Amino acid sequence: MIKLKGIALFLFLIPGIVVSSANSEKDTNNQNKTGTKILFETDYGDMLIKLYDKTPLHRDNFIELAEEGFYDGLLFHRVIEEFMIQTGDPESKDAEPGEPLGRGGPDYTIEAEFREGLFHKKGALAAARQGDQVNPEKRSSGSQFYIIQGRVFSNQELDQFEQRMGEKFTEEQREAYTTIGGVPHLDNEYTVFGEVLEGLDIIDKIAEVETNPQDRPVEDIRLKSVEVIK
Repeated sequence: MIKLKGIALFLFLIPGIVVSSANSEKDTNNQNKTGTKILFETDYGDMLIKLYDKTPLHRDNFIELAEEGFYDGLLFHRVIEEFMIQTGDPESKDAEPGEPLGRGGPDYTIEAEFREGLFHKKGALAAARQGDQVNPEKRSSGSQFYIIQGRVFSNQELDQFEQRMGEKFTEEQREAYTTIGGVPHLDNEYTVFGEVLEGLDIIDKIAEVETNPQDRPVEDIRLKSVEVIK
């Protein structure tokens, strides 16, 4: 079982001068063209994902697994409202109702890739991992990942986080956490390697389902397919 700051996870423009609306639109389109696109088909709808080029180890591993069909049919085995939805355990594919899940995965881990500008805003895609006591290097699970829902925070709450964490949030982080929301205390603890471009509402739909005491949805929710878009 993975511990995440007291929450159990089972393993395993910077603003500039706007010359015209056309230029602004062009910049946005250019940003969306970077990174590899992935389509998630779930029981609750589709999500379009972008994998970051800044995290090549995680990107390439995810693409390889997706192209092998590794993720097709897996369950969202751990769901916590205002926090995250988690999947990637191969043992979940044929799991019995109520069966404890979250320990499955390949026999390798991935080196952490903490990068400036990648943080746990709503829609962030990040790798699960074992806790610090057995994993001080914060290496990621080979397959399990989560998608952030989180909640919106006030600037006062973020100030309190800064005092506890001993770190300062950037303007970009504050803007995201006070508007769309996220989970600030996970930053630089778990590798963020992608984000949801379309389908943020699907996260909300999955996050609000009824779960059992182990945070597994009472009714199975599947990641039906994961497609790498060429």
